[in-house]
Amino acid sequence: MKKRYYVEVSSGEILEDQGASGYHFEIDADEEDVFKLSELFDLADKDSRLSLYRSHVPAMSYHEDKNNDDYDDHLKQIYTLIHKLGSEKTKEHIESMKIL
Repeated sequence: MKKRYYVEVSSGEILEDQGASGYHFEIDADEEDVFKLSELFDLADKDSRLSLYRSHVPAMSYHEDKNNDDYDDHLKQIYTLIHKLGSEKTKEHIESMKIL
């Protein structure tokens, strides 16, 4: 059964209570969708932390960093899923961002 959730990508939050925190996107999702989105947030967070370590190695260029590529890929997957599950306003917002 789908329920309304409120999503903030920058913090990786998926909230049931609209007033619990700030958010940018509204989605209608079931438990499996929420689990998948949560997993993607976890993967992106891990990639981000691993990229931080790379940033301290001056000999390694940004464009040669697999963790940055993985982070970008996971972020695109996040926005794709949010777009798929999103309200009309959410879909319009993501389309206006021109990231998909």
